[in-house]
Amino acid sequence: MADRVTVIGWDGSPLTAAARSALGAATLVAGAAHHLELPEVPPAAERVRLGSPALAARRIADHRGTAVVLADGDPGFFGVVRTLRAPQFGLEVEVVPAVSSVAAAFARAGMPWDDAQVVVAHPRTLRRAVNVCRAHTKVAVLTAPDAGPAELGLLLDGVHRTFVVCEELGTERERVAVVTSDKAADHTWRDPNVVIVIGGPAGAAADGWIAGRDPGAGPRGWVQPDDTYGGGLGEGETALLRAAQLARLGPRVGDLVWDIGCGSGAFATEAARSGAAVIAVDRDPASCTRAEEAARRFGVQLHVVPGTAPHVLEDLPEPDVVRVGGGGAAVVSAIADRRPQRIVTHAATRDAAERVGRALTEHGYRVECALLQSVALDTQAWTETERSVAFLLTGVLPDRAP
Repeated sequence: MADRVTVIGWDGSPLTAAARSALGAATLVAGAAHHLELPEVPPAAERVRLGSPALAARRIADHRGTAVVLADGDPGFFGVVRTLRAPQFGLEVEVVPAVSSVAAAFARAGMPWDDAQVVVAHPRTLRRAVNVCRAHTKVAVLTAPDAGPAELGLLLDGVHRTFVVCEELGTERERVAVVTSDKAADHTWRDPNVVIVIGGPAGAAADGWIAGRDPGAGPRGWVQPDDTYGGGLGEGETALLRAAQLARLGPRVGDLVWDIGCGSGAFATEAARSGAAVIAVDRDPASCTRAEEAARRFGVQLHVVPGTAPHVLEDLPEPDVVRVGGGGAAVVSAIADRRPQRIVTHAATRDAAERVGRALTEHGYRVECALLQSVALDTQAWTETERSVAFLLTGVLPDRAP
């Protein structure tokens, strides 16, 4: 095992005295190509290209001597420190940090970033990173080859965003460009880069007490009273049914939720308050307008798509979870073909519930059904004012990660 491991962050500025001292004593230096070319790297030191952090960590663990790892920005922020400290390598490290690439990118843009979401995009996480960009007004994306500004722009099709692309920060080739998301694929971008993604309605001014999205913003409660949405909600939009549907789907940051037959937009808005990206679909133009108004009222982002299911579904990006507000077994079958992890819907009768349940089962979903009955009471006279009954159906795809 290496006698000593020092991780040095590099942001293009001169190395500190502590960093120069550690580097001068190194018998092994790991880093990217531009790090290994630094004049401070000892000529006799073994040099390891930091392509795979896990492979480099294994080499360092087997090394007898003093190791230094050079990394861009702050190596403790989505960086190599996490890998080096993994239990299987048993390494104790000292860290000499530098300005993170995210902080540098926002500094170049002249913008605060305590209210930004920060995500990492590589081919495995690109879709989830895009969903965060759909749902939030300010996102910093740490990109990777094949998961850069062009790919982000292509997957944001239909959603307008502004990209601030910061390439090769801290080097002589540093460049900052501002483009719209629909034009990002028209350019060739240099790695490494950070993309600041901006767009959508501005929320209320942040209090400055927590970084990123304020989980307590807006009124308390997963769902709001029906009259919040102006009345006229459909039979499948009652507050208690929405609460049950929301609980079964469990939307979260990085998810894409479809709300098919969104009606007033009540469920879509409440799902968006969880931090998930939401596409709301309805064939009624008036419903689409109401959904957009509800989203503005609560300061969340919805992508509202007018159209009739199942035909309108063909061009939508892949969902993680889906709420079906109408359409019955035919629409549920079309959605199940897209293999979301969870589908929730309701039926007014047992026969309709059985048809939907069979459709889900035939597509490989595990089906749950519950009969929900709610009775509203006048708390002055304690008399019944309203009664509603619905069959709540949930389909869960066992072979897809939750």
